[in-house]
Amino acid sequence: MDTMAISCNSLIMDLFLTNTQLFISQDASQLGVYRAFVDNYKVAVETAEKCCQANSQFAEISEVSSKVTYIILAKQALLYKPVDRVTRSTLVLHDLLKHTPSSHPDHPLLQDALRISQNFLSSINEEITPRRQSMTVKKGENRQLLRDQFMVELVEGSRKLRHVFLFTDLLLCAKLKKQTGGQGQQYDCKWYIPLADVTFQTIDESESSPVPQIPEEEIDAMKVKISQIKNEMQREKRVCKGGKVLDRLRKKLCEQESLLLLISPCMAFRVSNRNGKGYTFLISSDYEREEWREIIREQQKKCFKSFSLTSLELQMLTNSCVKLQTVHNVPLTINKEYDESTGLYGFLNVIVHSATGLKQSLNLYCTLEVDTFGYFVNKAKTRVYRDATEPNWNEEFEIELEGSQTLRLLCYSKVRQCRDDGENMDRIMAKGQIQLDPQSLQGKDWQRTVISMNGIEVKLSMRFTSREFSLKRMPSRKQSGVFGVKIGAVTKREHSKVPLIVRQCVEEIERRGLEEVGIYRVSGVATDIQALKAAFDANNKDISVMMSEMDVNAIAGTLKLYFRELPEPLFTDELYANFTEGIALSDSVAKESCMLNLLLSLPEPNLLTFLFLLDHLKRVAENESVNKMSFHNLATVFGPTLLRPSEKDSKIPSNPTQPISMSDSWSLEVMSQVQVLLYFLQLEAIPTPDSKRQSMLFSTEV
Repeated sequence: MDTMAISCNSLIMDLFLTNTQLFISQDASQLGVYRAFVDNYKVAVETAEKCCQANSQFAEISEVSSKVTYIILAKQALLYKPVDRVTRSTLVLHDLLKHTPSSHPDHPLLQDALRISQNFLSSINEEITPRRQSMTVKKGENRQLLRDQFMVELVEGSRKLRHVFLFTDLLLCAKLKKQTGGQGQQYDCKWYIPLADVTFQTIDESESSPVPQIPEEEIDAMKVKISQIKNEMQREKRVCKGGKVLDRLRKKLCEQESLLLLISPCMAFRVSNRNGKGYTFLISSDYEREEWREIIREQQKKCFKSFSLTSLELQMLTNSCVKLQTVHNVPLTINKEYDESTGLYGFLNVIVHSATGLKQSLNLYCTLEVDTFGYFVNKAKTRVYRDATEPNWNEEFEIELEGSQTLRLLCYSKVRQCRDDGENMDRIMAKGQIQLDPQSLQGKDWQRTVISMNGIEVKLSMRFTSREFSLKRMPSRKQSGVFGVKIGAVTKREHSKVPLIVRQCVEEIERRGLEEVGIYRVSGVATDIQALKAAFDANNKDISVMMSEMDVNAIAGTLKLYFRELPEPLFTDELYANFTEGIALSDSVAKESCMLNLLLSLPEPNLLTFLFLLDHLKRVAENESVNKMSFHNLATVFGPTLLRPSEKDSKIPSNPTQPISMSDSWSLEVMSQVQVLLYFLQLEAIPTPDSKRQSMLFSTEV
């Protein structure tokens, strides 16, 4: 009887596969028979598997019987292919009804057919198995989707956008096909690896295929374009809520954001199959890479054996990805509502207190990552706390936020030095993340929190300062100090051309920090910076000894803090607008004349200090291959510090959760500041200070 049920279902299915227009005819009501097939589907499959186990003769027949084997091994296609045909035919019915006059004798029949098909599809959708449940594998085990994500794959030196699916027994890399003619999403499988065969390439194996680096200038230019398009869209929405112009801008935004998504990540995540064939994905964070490694290793403990999928099985699995996916859209802001929070802009002070829960003594340190422009960047690193089960760092860091929403923390066990390309070789012991809630971070008090991860707990304190407040220029209460005091007053008091603090910090950094990875970008310990600030303000005679014993990142942080706390920025309030307008000139000759004359218009202490700093930054960039600090990276760090509008002219929003158009205006302003400094860094020759006394050939007005 059970065998007969299987044969009946097979016969019914063949009828549906060979007659795709069945329900358009007068017999559309026979969809009820197919409904019965679907209802009996699970019982029929279970019965077939029981028969195979109970009767060896039946099992032998099933291996050679294409019809029974098709039911057992390809049931997902049997179940869904007719549903797909019903879906397509339903669309045909819609079109037929549009072009069929209501007086036509076929009109009532078409209406009935449409009603029956829609009711059928609704019942299927309501009772469909859970999204994350895929097809049944040969052993009767459920194949489930564990994780999926859009990632960038490196293919013969080119970056390709992929959708990666991790199932309980295999890793599948697919390409999302372009949607045409109203069809839904479709995937094309590029490759798959059974989890039993997945290995992670070692450092030595991966060195032969270095990751091509995208110039920072190219990424920055794309961010500017995105900000400009968003501003245009906001203006268009205010004038007209729709229309072709807005559609065109949406298309441009999607194109630019897709390009940014492709070129931004540069950290390699490499996997291989059992034949040694390697595949490389590019991601932006060590945190994300470790997440994928962890979940794959955990699943591999279940000891799945290697296997191969037939082309039919692979096609079925790829088709099922459309229904199973949990990430439906490429992570672009075009897919988000504009009223969503755009994150925090300003400075986040973080104190990493201590860690508990370690089972053995380790040389442990932590790194902090925050998201910026959609991908994560390493912002701070604690010192290595050696041979301890309960390390107490108590180190404070100041992290700049650019629309950030998440703070990530990673704990590493120190193994050996980093590779030449900057990729970490130390072992990740734990990782965790917290959302940066604007409401809880608004107060002036420190917010204490604990991040629990893999049995290890790390205690943190956080305090947020909005960008508007952080750039308020507070004059020093101690005029005999150097911080918050006009640069001209300091040089006059010291009888120097360049403030002593600038000279001493630069000398120490050039002595032992030119090869420090991320110098000026990685935050120094805030308590060390404050100690140096107090020593400089007090005119401490032992400042050189004090600096020689401190982490070089703290000295770099002290220099940045000095420029940031000047009552007036180095490029002055008066000339700020001229510089930002001059950098926008399209004619290269006019731009050079304008920018140089503006530079020579600075007060002499400002000019000499800037030229001194400029020479230093160029020496830092000469070591880019080691310290990873290019001209663009340095301009990004120092540009917004040396060039700032006066408070009354600033476009910086006062509310850190401002509408997206306001944050984009701020982004454009910051980009302009970066471009000004980058321009001077890239100039081969800057006139000597003596040329300032020569007659001006061009007006400083732009």
